[in-house]
Amino acid sequence: MDVITSTITLVISFILAIGQVLSPVGALIKAGGEDAFFTEWSATDEFGADDYIELKKEPGKDFVILNLADLQLQDDEIYAKAGKYTFELVEKLVEDTDPDLITLTGDNAWDTMSYLETIKLVDSFGIPWAPVMGNHDGQGCISEFWAAYHISESENSVFEFGPADMGYGNYIVNVTENGRIVHTVFFMDTHNNRDYTLEDGTVVGGYDHLWENQMAWYEWAVKGIAKLANHTVPSTVFMHIPVVEYLDAWVKYMDGPYEFGTIDNKYYPIASGSKFEVGGFPCHEAGDGTVTLFNNGFFSLCQRLGSTKDIIVGHDHVNDFSILHEGIRLTYAVKTGFGSYWQPEFIGGTTVNINTFGIATITQHYYDLAENGWDITDD
Repeated sequence: MDVITSTITLVISFILAIGQVLSPVGALIKAGGEDAFFTEWSATDEFGADDYIELKKEPGKDFVILNLADLQLQDDEIYAKAGKYTFELVEKLVEDTDPDLITLTGDNAWDTMSYLETIKLVDSFGIPWAPVMGNHDGQGCISEFWAAYHISESENSVFEFGPADMGYGNYIVNVTENGRIVHTVFFMDTHNNRDYTLEDGTVVGGYDHLWENQMAWYEWAVKGIAKLANHTVPSTVFMHIPVVEYLDAWVKYMDGPYEFGTIDNKYYPIASGSKFEVGGFPCHEAGDGTVTLFNNGFFSLCQRLGSTKDIIVGHDHVNDFSILHEGIRLTYAVKTGFGSYWQPEFIGGTTVNINTFGIATITQHYYDLAENGWDITDD
């Protein structure tokens, strides 16, 4: 499909979808503002059934989660080869993995029509799906609320706005088997950018991460779920921006945090995968080019509470390593598709298989471009 044809398709599609594009405005007016879409939360609240979504696991069969990372298609790509081949990849992943839940680890789409088309695609499988927001969600389309509203209104999405003043989309899925909670899945918004104040008072920009109230909510939920289940329930956290401990984990198997390469096969299954970009960590860059990492303590909190055994992130498109680090597996989900930057050997998706005992097993899935006829060089 050439540029002129895809542009015409984009314009026509936008005109036909104008009612859908504007629907969040009417919803905001009717509700009296964004606050109506969030819940009130206090650490003194009793955790209960209203605080999570339940998805049932079939006895004797793993509960399969398929993650799609950083589709990040723009409007000028959605009706061109990049969009066509990305959607074909998603369809192949769903067919090949037969998931019970589809997750997205942020940067789900860039612009207005690409967001609507991405939601339409993921919802079309008739499978529950649960995204988190990335640093780019809402930057290209009308707003982050606009994107979150359309996700929440789709038929098969289990997305919830979550507690107020924590960003868009902090919510919980409990996977149950015969009424027993076997695994908890946390979805948390790492936001986008923030200002950091240096010791000399200079204000510089950088990536944000989880806020203190989000971590308090997470702790409250872990303890509340443990009370319901009469034991600490294993859990997985899906979010977009990695914690800084990803670098600590990498250093164990390579010479330095910013060294690129692939972990030696002899370390599998404890550690595997590659790192070919520095990584977008919560940090700020000083005027002299030095970078200071910001550690909010979330990894240490997970260790202390003993529930979360896996953290899965997106954000960095050509990193795919998965390392068991101090009791918690830190995994970069494989980049899904051809939006934004990518490399041929890092295209696919990630699955999480949860067994009867709540133990999760992570598998990276890769797809060969030539075998599937995905050539977008002349797009």
